[in-house]
Amino acid sequence: MSAADTPEPEAAAPRIAAFPQRPEDRLRLALRRLEDALGEQSQAAQGLRAAIGDLTGTMARLGAGVAGYRCALDVAASEIERALAAARTLQGTADRMMV
Repeated sequence: MSAADTPEPEAAAPRIAAFPQRPEDRLRLALRRLEDALGEQSQAAQGLRAAIGDLTGTMARLGAGVAGYRCALDVAASEIERALAAARTLQGTADRMMV
């Protein structure tokens, strides 16, 4: 039996959703879907609040890190100024010794 003789599988029949005919049933279905959507929205809002809380904590840690970095830079700048002043003093001493 060749590939051309092999029967092709039938395509799956499309599923048709039954739509309620009575107004009460349509309303009940709409309310059920609304409840589901509200539940999903509530979960999404909780996730958003948690993400905002995480972001707040991260930003606080970042602010503390930047403050520490700024403090370290200030200390380094002070040490550089002292070293520069000492180098100028030594240069002055060396210049006087050369005369």
